Amino acid sequence: MGQVVDLTRTEVAARKRSAAARFGLLAAPVAFFAVFFAYPVAAIVARGLKTDGTWHIGRIGEVLAQSDVRHVLWFTTWQAFVSTALTLIVALPGAYVFARFSFPGKQVLRAVVTVPFVLPTVVVGTAFLALVGRGGLLDELWGVRLDTTVWAILLAHVFFNYAVVVRTIGGLWAQLDPRQEEAARMLGASPLRAWRQVTLPALGPAVAAAALMVFLFTFTSFGVVQILGGPTFSTLEVEIYRQTSEIFDLSTAAVLTLIQFAAVGAILALHAWTVRRRETALRLVDPSVTARRPRGAGQWALLGGVLATVVILLLLPLAVLVQRSLGAPGFGYYRALTSEDGGVFLVPPIEAIGNSLSYAVAATLIAVVIGGLAAAALTRRDAGRFVRGFDALLMLPLGVSAVTVGFGFLIALDEPPLDLRSSWILVPLAQALVGVPFVVRTMLPVLRAVDVRLREAASVLGASPWRVWREVDLPMVRRALLIAAGFAFAVSLGEFGATVFIARPDRPTLPVAVARLLGRPGDLNYGQAMALSTILMVVCAVALLVLERLRTDRTGEF
Repeated sequence: MGQVVDLTRTEVAARKRSAAARFGLLAAPVAFFAVFFAYPVAAIVARGLKTDGTWHIGRIGEVLAQSDVRHVLWFTTWQAFVSTALTLIVALPGAYVFARFSFPGKQVLRAVVTVPFVLPTVVVGTAFLALVGRGGLLDELWGVRLDTTVWAILLAHVFFNYAVVVRTIGGLWAQLDPRQEEAARMLGASPLRAWRQVTLPALGPAVAAAALMVFLFTFTSFGVVQILGGPTFSTLEVEIYRQTSEIFDLSTAAVLTLIQFAAVGAILALHAWTVRRRETALRLVDPSVTARRPRGAGQWALLGGVLATVVILLLLPLAVLVQRSLGAPGFGYYRALTSEDGGVFLVPPIEAIGNSLSYAVAATLIAVVIGGLAAAALTRRDAGRFVRGFDALLMLPLGVSAVTVGFGFLIALDEPPLDLRSSWILVPLAQALVGVPFVVRTMLPVLRAVDVRLREAASVLGASPWRVWREVDLPMVRRALLIAAGFAFAVSLGEFGATVFIARPDRPTLPVAVARLLGRPGDLNYGQAMALSTILMVVCAVALLVLERLRTDRTGEF
């Protein structure tokens, strides 16, 4: 009897330690997002809609009544729908090829396909400017220019989001049992009917999730539209930037921020619902047994078509970007990066490389710590409703206006004890906000795969939460942790919307330097922008290739 009582007391003590550990894990992430996300966003909204202690809610209706604002809302929504549809049409064959075919160089091609997704949007816009803009490849060959047209924006969005569809849908497609479709064909169904009635319903949640992700990224597009859209086209994100930095109309910017916040919240809610359907409604098989070499002329033609799409859509813009950066004899554009010009740069542009790398390292450390703690809390079996709700909140920085966050930093973090306006840490903090969701999404699948009984056994035997993490979880998630750090590093390098406000003139980052060079006339400035974009592309590509070598099927697709 005494042994039973002792065991019960041990279990009660273990549960108390578990509850304390859960709240301890959440303390830092909740504080981080409250201080560096919710507070700055609320501050800039309040600055725009509140005067002398009075809220002017009617300003929302006044802004929405403006014809130019309605045009921005219409274009933002319209181009997001069209970009999503085009991306699905172009990328679905690629998803099938990566899921069902086995061919030499598949892993390298998978990495190549993913490179555009981790590239900064400024680099994507610059690459397409070199391809379809003034003096670009199409202009030189056929006199065709697509810059400042909607087609340049749509093509750039397909380029940027191709990997989202291939890896989100293809990851699930590779795990679907092909025998179900084969059984339908044996019963007399045509290949198209078997795919439509058997495979497509099973892929439905993944297709919906990928479509929502692409819609989110294109709905909040900034760098691509800023560079390729010119004065003609403007998304909500671009308009918020224009109202904030050029017109100084914080009231209109605050209203547009609230509209974008509401839209992003709805998109993320739909995305969470589709992910839950995918996780609970399917029975999957080992993807290694579903891929085989192409058979017949049709399958080889499909593989060839996908390869041609990758070359034309993904590799050609990057190749033209590199070629334009080498336009001056003797690497002239690269050598010019080492010189001070006495213009908008207080230092030689080449110093932006070191600035970006140092900022990205600091942002990665912050993102891994905050995201790792959040992921650990989300995987606990005793996680409550608040913890599960916090999971959705972690995704908001991907969709809420980065321009608002950056300007909010300047407004909110300007008084002791949080007067950080002149501190270098401001940039890594803004970049870490974007990196944390990638850390969480990468680590969650692996942490959820750890047998909870191992943790419970270690806790019952007296191990502290820290020791349980170090000896049970860490050995299993070490590789996922490295991958999460790599993604955080890549997205930190390319962050632009917030950094453009808070990067000091004497310490510009690579994306900020590229945007400043593109905003100045002259072939030398244009060539230097191409050179810096090429350097940034190479750094991101190297980081991704390292990730691909570390990636395992258990770590998820993103």
